[in-house]
Amino acid sequence: MNVTDDELVKFDAHGAAPLPQTGREGFVENAGGRIWHATYGSGPAVILLHGGLGNSGNWGHQIAALVASGWQVVVIDCRGHGRSTRDEQPFSYELMASDVLAVMDQLEIERAALIGWSDGACTALILADQQPHRVSGVFFFACCMDPSGTKPFVATPVIDRCFSRHRKDYAALSATPDQFDAFVEDVSRMMATEPNYSANDLEGIKVPVAVVLGDGDEFIKREHIDYIAGAIPDARLIILPGVSHFAPLQRPEHFNREVLGFLDRIS
Repeated sequence: MNVTDDELVKFDAHGAAPLPQTGREGFVENAGGRIWHATYGSGPAVILLHGGLGNSGNWGHQIAALVASGWQVVVIDCRGHGRSTRDEQPFSYELMASDVLAVMDQLEIERAALIGWSDGACTALILADQQPHRVSGVFFFACCMDPSGTKPFVATPVIDRCFSRHRKDYAALSATPDQFDAFVEDVSRMMATEPNYSANDLEGIKVPVAVVLGDGDEFIKREHIDYIAGAIPDARLIILPGVSHFAPLQRPEHFNREVLGFLDRIS
Protein backbone atom coordinates (compact mmCIF):
# COMPACT_ATOMS: atom_id res chain seq x y z
CA MET A 1 0.00 0.00 0.00
CA ASN A 2 2.64 2.54 1.14
CA VAL A 3 0.16 5.44 1.42
CA THR A 4 1.34 8.54 3.27
CA ASP A 5 -1.01 11.42 4.05
CA ASP A 6 0.44 13.04 7.16
CA GLU A 7 -1.35 16.36 6.62
CA LEU A 8 -4.66 14.72 5.47
CA VAL A 9 -4.59 16.66 2.22
CA LYS A 10 -5.59 13.56 0.24
CA PHE A 11 -8.23 12.60 2.78
CA ASP A 12 -9.82 16.05 2.67
CA ALA A 13 -9.88 16.04 -1.13
CA HIS A 14 -10.88 12.44 -1.83
CA GLY A 15 -11.55 10.53 1.39
CA ALA A 16 -9.80 7.27 2.22
CA ALA A 17 -9.55 4.43 -0.29
CA PRO A 18 -13.06 3.46 -1.49
CA LEU A 19 -14.73 0.62 0.36
CA PRO A 20 -14.59 -2.61 -1.67
CA GLN A 21 -17.69 -3.83 -3.46
CA THR A 22 -19.76 -6.27 -1.43
CA GLY A 23 -23.15 -7.89 -1.70
CA ARG A 24 -23.24 -8.27 2.08
CA GLU A 25 -24.53 -5.02 3.50
CA GLY A 26 -27.72 -3.93 5.20
CA PHE A 27 -29.32 -2.39 8.27
CA VAL A 28 -30.36 -3.60 11.69
CA GLU A 29 -33.02 -1.87 13.80
CA ASN A 30 -31.94 -1.28 17.40
CA ALA A 31 -33.18 1.04 20.15
CA GLY A 32 -34.61 3.65 17.82
CA GLY A 33 -31.72 3.59 15.34
CA ARG A 34 -31.26 1.98 11.93
CA ILE A 35 -27.64 0.81 11.88
CA TRP A 36 -25.80 0.21 8.58
CA HIS A 37 -23.15 -2.50 8.26
CA ALA A 38 -21.16 -4.29 5.55
CA THR A 39 -19.08 -7.47 5.51
CA TYR A 40 -15.99 -8.43 3.48
CA GLY A 41 -13.96 -11.63 3.24
CA SER A 42 -14.21 -14.80 5.29
CA GLY A 43 -12.64 -16.24 8.41
CA PRO A 44 -12.67 -15.13 12.05
CA ALA A 45 -14.63 -11.91 12.53
CA VAL A 46 -13.07 -8.51 13.16
CA ILE A 47 -15.28 -5.44 13.54
CA LEU A 48 -13.98 -1.95 12.71
CA LEU A 49 -15.51 0.94 14.70
CA HIS A 50 -14.72 4.42 13.36
CA GLY A 51 -14.27 7.64 15.29
CA GLY A 52 -16.72 10.36 16.20
CA LEU A 53 -18.20 12.37 13.27
CA GLY A 54 -16.77 9.87 10.77
CA ASN A 55 -18.13 6.79 9.01
CA SER A 56 -17.05 3.35 7.83
CA GLY A 57 -15.42 4.84 4.74
CA ASN A 58 -12.63 6.09 7.00
CA TRP A 59 -11.41 2.45 7.16
CA GLY A 60 -10.81 2.23 3.41
CA HIS A 61 -7.06 1.64 3.85
CA GLN A 62 -7.54 -1.20 6.34
CA ILE A 63 -10.13 -3.59 4.86
CA ALA A 64 -8.08 -5.14 2.03
CA ALA A 65 -5.11 -5.85 4.32
CA LEU A 66 -7.34 -7.60 6.86
CA VAL A 67 -9.21 -9.64 4.25
CA ALA A 68 -5.91 -10.67 2.65
CA SER A 69 -4.77 -11.95 6.06
CA GLY A 70 -7.78 -14.24 6.40
CA TRP A 71 -10.22 -12.13 8.41
CA GLN A 72 -13.92 -11.58 7.89
CA VAL A 73 -14.20 -7.79 8.21
CA VAL A 74 -17.37 -6.06 9.38
CA VAL A 75 -17.68 -2.27 9.25
CA ILE A 76 -20.47 -0.40 11.02
CA ASP A 77 -21.64 3.18 10.66
CA CYS A 78 -22.19 4.18 14.27
CA ARG A 79 -25.60 5.47 15.30
CA GLY A 80 -26.35 8.81 13.60
CA HIS A 81 -23.13 8.61 11.57
CA GLY A 82 -22.79 7.82 7.88
CA ARG A 83 -25.81 5.89 6.64
CA SER A 84 -27.06 5.02 10.12
CA THR A 85 -29.94 6.89 11.71
CA ARG A 86 -30.83 7.86 15.26
CA ASP A 87 -33.87 8.98 17.22
CA GLU A 88 -34.08 11.72 19.84
CA GLN A 89 -32.08 9.83 22.48
CA PRO A 90 -28.78 11.45 23.44
CA PHE A 91 -25.69 9.79 22.03
CA SER A 92 -23.98 7.44 24.48
CA TYR A 93 -21.19 4.91 24.17
CA GLU A 94 -23.29 2.25 25.89
CA LEU A 95 -26.08 2.77 23.35
CA MET A 96 -23.60 2.45 20.49
CA ALA A 97 -22.16 -0.69 22.07
CA SER A 98 -25.68 -2.16 22.02
CA ASP A 99 -25.82 -1.35 18.28
CA VAL A 100 -22.63 -3.34 17.67
CA LEU A 101 -24.09 -6.28 19.57
CA ALA A 102 -27.29 -6.05 17.50
CA VAL A 103 -25.24 -6.23 14.29
CA MET A 104 -23.33 -9.23 15.62
CA ASP A 105 -26.59 -10.96 16.47
CA GLN A 106 -28.08 -10.28 13.04
CA LEU A 107 -24.95 -11.61 11.32
CA GLU A 108 -24.79 -14.59 13.72
CA ILE A 109 -21.29 -13.65 14.85
CA GLU A 110 -20.74 -15.32 18.20
CA ARG A 111 -17.38 -13.69 18.91
CA ALA A 112 -15.32 -10.98 17.25
CA ALA A 113 -12.19 -8.92 17.68
CA LEU A 114 -12.90 -5.19 17.84
CA ILE A 115 -10.69 -2.50 16.31
CA GLY A 116 -11.78 0.86 17.71
CA TRP A 117 -10.61 4.31 16.72
CA SER A 118 -11.36 7.23 19.07
CA ASP A 119 -15.09 7.05 19.94
CA GLY A 120 -15.09 3.59 18.38
CA ALA A 121 -12.43 2.52 20.88
CA CYS A 122 -14.61 3.57 23.83
CA THR A 123 -17.54 1.72 22.30
CA ALA A 124 -15.41 -1.39 21.78
CA LEU A 125 -14.03 -1.47 25.33
CA ILE A 126 -17.48 -0.94 26.86
CA LEU A 127 -18.89 -3.83 24.82
CA ALA A 128 -15.93 -6.00 25.88
CA ASP A 129 -16.59 -5.09 29.51
CA GLN A 130 -20.31 -5.85 29.28
CA GLN A 131 -20.13 -8.91 27.00
CA PRO A 132 -16.65 -10.43 27.38
CA HIS A 133 -17.78 -13.78 25.96
CA ARG A 134 -18.63 -12.04 22.67
CA VAL A 135 -15.28 -10.20 22.28
CA SER A 136 -11.95 -11.91 21.60
CA GLY A 137 -9.90 -8.73 22.04
CA VAL A 138 -9.88 -4.94 21.66
CA PHE A 139 -7.40 -2.78 19.73
CA PHE A 140 -8.06 0.47 21.61
CA PHE A 141 -6.70 3.34 19.51
CA ALA A 142 -6.69 7.00 20.55
CA CYS A 143 -9.39 7.47 23.13
CA CYS A 144 -9.91 8.19 26.82
CA MET A 145 -11.95 6.25 29.37
CA ASP A 146 -12.87 9.30 31.43
CA PRO A 147 -13.06 12.98 30.41
CA SER A 148 -9.85 13.88 32.28
CA GLY A 149 -7.88 12.10 29.56
CA THR A 150 -8.43 14.74 26.88
CA LYS A 151 -6.22 17.69 26.02
CA PRO A 152 -7.64 21.22 25.62
CA PHE A 153 -8.84 21.57 22.04
CA VAL A 154 -6.47 23.42 19.71
CA ALA A 155 -7.47 23.72 16.05
CA THR A 156 -4.83 22.69 13.52
CA PRO A 157 -4.83 22.44 9.71
CA VAL A 158 -4.91 18.63 10.00
CA ILE A 159 -7.97 18.71 12.26
CA ASP A 160 -9.63 21.26 9.98
CA ARG A 161 -9.08 19.02 6.94
CA CYS A 162 -10.51 16.00 8.74
CA PHE A 163 -13.55 18.01 9.84
CA SER A 164 -14.02 19.25 6.27
CA ARG A 165 -14.07 15.65 4.99
CA HIS A 166 -16.55 14.62 7.69
CA ARG A 167 -18.88 17.46 6.70
CA LYS A 168 -18.78 16.44 3.03
CA ASP A 169 -19.32 12.76 3.84
CA TYR A 170 -22.23 13.53 6.15
CA ALA A 171 -23.95 15.52 3.42
CA ALA A 172 -23.44 12.65 0.95
CA LEU A 173 -24.43 9.72 3.19
CA SER A 174 -26.78 10.84 5.93
CA ALA A 175 -30.56 10.53 5.92
CA THR A 176 -30.52 14.05 7.46
CA PRO A 177 -27.85 15.74 5.30
CA ASP A 178 -28.66 19.29 6.41
CA GLN A 179 -28.22 18.59 10.14
CA PHE A 180 -24.44 18.30 10.40
CA ASP A 181 -23.98 21.18 12.85
CA ALA A 182 -26.61 19.81 15.25
CA PHE A 183 -25.03 16.36 14.89
CA VAL A 184 -21.61 17.77 15.85
CA GLU A 185 -23.10 19.47 18.92
CA ASP A 186 -24.77 16.26 20.06
CA VAL A 187 -21.68 14.09 19.58
CA SER A 188 -19.49 16.72 21.27
CA ARG A 189 -21.80 16.70 24.29
CA MET A 190 -21.27 12.95 24.66
CA MET A 191 -17.49 13.31 24.26
CA ALA A 192 -17.37 15.96 27.00
CA THR A 193 -19.18 13.84 29.58
CA GLU A 194 -18.45 10.17 28.74
CA PRO A 195 -17.17 7.57 29.31
CA ASN A 196 -16.64 7.52 33.09
CA TYR A 197 -14.65 4.41 33.86
CA SER A 198 -12.71 4.26 37.13
CA ALA A 199 -9.46 2.38 37.67
CA ASN A 200 -11.50 -0.38 39.33
CA ASP A 201 -13.71 -0.60 36.24
CA LEU A 202 -10.68 -0.93 33.99
CA GLU A 203 -9.22 -3.61 36.23
CA GLY A 204 -12.33 -5.67 35.54
CA ILE A 205 -11.71 -5.91 31.78
CA LYS A 206 -11.31 -9.61 31.01
CA VAL A 207 -10.29 -9.67 27.32
CA PRO A 208 -6.91 -9.00 25.66
CA VAL A 209 -6.42 -5.29 24.97
CA ALA A 210 -3.83 -3.28 23.05
CA VAL A 211 -3.84 0.36 24.19
CA VAL A 212 -2.53 2.40 21.28
CA LEU A 213 -1.72 6.09 20.64
CA GLY A 214 0.07 8.11 17.99
CA ASP A 215 2.96 10.04 19.51
CA GLY A 216 1.53 13.28 18.08
CA ASP A 217 -2.10 12.78 19.10
CA GLU A 218 -3.98 16.07 19.17
CA PHE A 219 -6.73 15.05 21.62
CA ILE A 220 -5.61 12.37 24.09
CA LYS A 221 -3.02 12.79 26.87
CA ARG A 222 -0.13 10.33 26.79
CA GLU A 223 -0.25 9.94 30.58
CA HIS A 224 -3.90 8.89 30.33
CA ILE A 225 -3.02 6.17 27.83
CA ASP A 226 -0.26 4.98 30.17
CA TYR A 227 -2.82 4.88 32.98
CA ILE A 228 -5.33 2.83 30.94
CA ALA A 229 -2.63 0.38 29.86
CA GLY A 230 -1.50 0.01 33.46
CA ALA A 231 -5.00 -0.49 34.82
CA ILE A 232 -6.27 -3.13 32.38
CA PRO A 233 -4.82 -6.55 33.28
CA ASP A 234 -2.10 -7.63 30.84
CA ALA A 235 -2.83 -4.81 28.40
CA ARG A 236 -0.13 -4.05 25.85
CA LEU A 237 0.89 -0.41 25.32
CA ILE A 238 1.77 0.58 21.74
CA ILE A 239 2.97 4.08 20.78
CA LEU A 240 2.96 4.77 17.03
CA PRO A 241 5.78 7.11 15.94
CA GLY A 242 5.33 9.95 13.46
CA VAL A 243 1.52 9.97 13.46
CA SER A 244 -1.34 11.59 15.34
CA HIS A 245 -5.01 10.89 16.06
CA PHE A 246 -5.42 10.04 12.38
CA ALA A 247 -2.84 7.26 12.01
CA PRO A 248 -5.10 4.89 9.98
CA LEU A 249 -5.19 7.60 7.30
CA GLN A 250 -1.72 9.08 7.71
CA ARG A 251 0.42 5.90 7.71
CA PRO A 252 -1.97 3.00 7.04
CA GLU A 253 0.78 0.46 6.35
CA HIS A 254 2.26 1.05 9.81
CA PHE A 255 -1.14 1.08 11.50
CA ASN A 256 -2.22 -2.11 9.73
CA ARG A 257 0.96 -3.90 10.76
CA GLU A 258 0.19 -3.22 14.44
CA VAL A 259 -3.45 -4.29 14.03
CA LEU A 260 -2.47 -7.55 12.33
CA GLY A 261 0.17 -8.22 14.97
CA PHE A 262 -2.46 -7.80 17.67
CA LEU A 263 -4.91 -10.08 15.88
CA ASP A 264 -2.20 -12.72 15.45
CA ARG A 265 -1.48 -12.61 19.19
CA ILE A 266 -5.09 -13.03 20.29
CA SER A 267 -5.86 -15.77 17.76
